[in-house]
Amino acid sequence: MTTATDRHERTPMQRQSNLAGPWHWAALIAGNVALALGPWSVRLADSGPVAAGFWRLALALPLIWLIAWRAGEPVFGVPRRVALLVALGALAFAFDLASWHVGIELTRLGNATLFGNAGSIVLLFWALAVARTMPARAEWGAIVLALAGSAILLGRSAEISATTLAGDLFCITAGLLYAVYLLCLQDARKALGSWGLLARVCMVAAPFLLLVALAKGEPVWPQDWTPLIVLALLSQVVGQGLLVFALRAFPPMIIGLALLTQPALAAFYGWLIFGEALGALDLLGMAMIAGALVVARARSG
Repeated sequence: MTTATDRHERTPMQRQSNLAGPWHWAALIAGNVALALGPWSVRLADSGPVAAGFWRLALALPLIWLIAWRAGEPVFGVPRRVALLVALGALAFAFDLASWHVGIELTRLGNATLFGNAGSIVLLFWALAVARTMPARAEWGAIVLALAGSAILLGRSAEISATTLAGDLFCITAGLLYAVYLLCLQDARKALGSWGLLARVCMVAAPFLLLVALAKGEPVWPQDWTPLIVLALLSQVVGQGLLVFALRAFPPMIIGLALLTQPALAAFYGWLIFGEALGALDLLGMAMIAGALVVARARSG
């Protein structure tokens, strides 16, 4: 039987993560695997960068809506507080996509992936501020491992210069907005199914992105639909679908740790697809981030 002392000694990460089963962990990792491919599709698209964000949502919406309908998840008729949270999160997501896609065009893909996940750091420290409890020793170990691994990859992949500074700032802004998006959806996810929630996000964010693309004078209608279809299916349907499914089961700390896998995945994709060399330090950074998740999984389970 669990005593009052036992309950007191359990950390916030442990208390919320007891909701997480193997499927939640698989969804969290697989979602980040899919999301890490997004920058390649944006770079290959022949529409404007903000227009690519619009098509990402618009092309995915019918399929997401169909899945929500088949699952019996509500899209309309939700409580007002939940609707406001989703609307706020959707607007943050729209600004995130607009800022990140513009940044991808102006900086290196390594920079875009690394800085675009700046929100993971926000989530880590948000978790500490909200919990008002210092992490346990093992949790500190996971945080230090993840941050050190990311720093190694940053030093190996990022190239800070005057020519990429504007793009880097756009990507950092996107990362911070993505943290706002996830925090809003984490509360809304407790009242809505994952697909119904994602459908509402697409409905709110897509028109905003279209208006921004038109205001910027971007080409909206593509000649080649393949990169945009891949972006919609992998990043929005698979990546965001799995991530939103996992949100309810994890505290912000673990979500933040999981987001830090994307720079490691981007380095792996660069080696696999483009033949970019992976040095010993790259492998060490990737291993440290993976180790952080293993520690978090063991600590929460």
